[in-house]
Amino acid sequence: MLDFPRWKVWATWATIVIGVLLAVPSLLPSNLRAQLPAWASPTVNLGLDLAGGSYILLEADVNDVAAQRLEVMRETVLTEMRRNPRVQIGDISTRDGRLAFMVRDGSQVDAARERLLPLTSGAGLTGQRDWNIEVRDSTLFVLTPTSAGMSQAVEQAMVDATEVVRRRIDELGTREPTIIRQGSNRIVVQVPGLQDPEQLKALLGRTARLEFKLVDTGADPTELAQGRAPIGSQILPYPSGGAPIAVRRSTIISGDQIADARQEYDPQTGAPIVGIRFNAEGGRRFARTTQENVGRPFAIIVDNEVISAPNINEQILGGAASISGGFTVESANELAIALRSGKLPVALTVIEESTISPELGADSIESGIIAGIVGTVAIVVLMLVAYLRFGVYANLALIVNVLMIVGVMALFNATLTLPGIAGFVLTIGAAVDANVLINERIREEQRRGRTVNASIEFGYKEASRAIFDANITNVIAAVIMFIFGAGPVRGFAVVLTIGIVTSVFTAVTFTRLMVANWLKTRPRQLVI
Repeated sequence: MLDFPRWKVWATWATIVIGVLLAVPSLLPSNLRAQLPAWASPTVNLGLDLAGGSYILLEADVNDVAAQRLEVMRETVLTEMRRNPRVQIGDISTRDGRLAFMVRDGSQVDAARERLLPLTSGAGLTGQRDWNIEVRDSTLFVLTPTSAGMSQAVEQAMVDATEVVRRRIDELGTREPTIIRQGSNRIVVQVPGLQDPEQLKALLGRTARLEFKLVDTGADPTELAQGRAPIGSQILPYPSGGAPIAVRRSTIISGDQIADARQEYDPQTGAPIVGIRFNAEGGRRFARTTQENVGRPFAIIVDNEVISAPNINEQILGGAASISGGFTVESANELAIALRSGKLPVALTVIEESTISPELGADSIESGIIAGIVGTVAIVVLMLVAYLRFGVYANLALIVNVLMIVGVMALFNATLTLPGIAGFVLTIGAAVDANVLINERIREEQRRGRTVNASIEFGYKEASRAIFDANITNVIAAVIMFIFGAGPVRGFAVVLTIGIVTSVFTAVTFTRLMVANWLKTRPRQLVI
């Protein structure tokens, strides 16, 4: 146990030096830390309860998911029925949350069914399909979404929405946001250091569903005023136009075909606009549509609201366009960020928000530091009084352990929360447990008449088994807390796990290295 090969000595010291160096940036004042290069400044981030910031609870509109599924299925059915040989069908109704259409030629009913069946799939392991297909009165097809299919769609929408929310917050430049699911249709967002949540609310509350659609110029204004749209069209608000307009339901280009979006300025008026660049597919579709519809207006729609409806004067090539509509610089930038990060698959509404003052976090940090200092000093004094030289080794291991915890947390860019401080203080107290076990076992071996070298050898060997067994159970408990816990509980589990690993390393390996070096210089020492 006390034989240290040269490679093991170097590996132990290298691990300690690297851990301490990683901890240094987190201990420096912010003005000095800002002068360090990015690669040399890994730091521990402070959580919402320590740094202050914004808390927002978002709720998804499940009805929006249902409406989107209905519209997507409607477009898919139309596309399938238009394939050669074409199946002649009537207008598709979307009333009562289901699709219904007539097959005009009764001999094509079987062909229509064969084309519809591949459009449905199994809903997980429920044994149900996501859509039910019925044929009524020989030629009437009715497609009804199932509850299992709806649940699966909501789950997928929430997974995608969580990722989109994460990308949008990253675009703001904030660090270490906490974004977690709560229940089946809610998302919790915590952004440390952000004291004004209005920009965040505006950004997250915007679905950013961009669509280009042709304007239905044949719509009767009287019918539109009464809320009745022509077949195949829909009525959308047009604030800058003064009155709602009718647009075709078929989407020319959607936000999925955008490669980039930036806030720019109109070269003629200087007003803020949003410049967008399409991907290859979007560029081809935009060029083809503008070529085929010269002289007709098309609507640029964001979140079911018409932003502008310019006329197509000529074919537009180059795969780029711009959106104008009375933007400010801030609103244009927000829309550009939302379009870049992707549309939300479901509308999200802010149902709860709060702002935590940084002064409250400062008080928590101060209390945590005081608790840590008091606990450390008490342990240092106790170990010195009880174990003398071996107490010095235990105290050195304790100091290195604290620095290594900070270093490992900085390496993984972890976030320290108030429960994390509790785990930190708890780790300080638990870190010397291993040294107490080792030192007491050494004394016990001495009382049995063994020599100093033999006592130390057996002390480390026998105590290490109990130390590893005890800490493995602690790690298992911490892992369970991390998996099933949320927010503060996970922060506590992370710090506790890191502390357990580093404390075993410093209390067993590091102190054993120091004791081995001491025995080489003091081979005749008889009493510990």
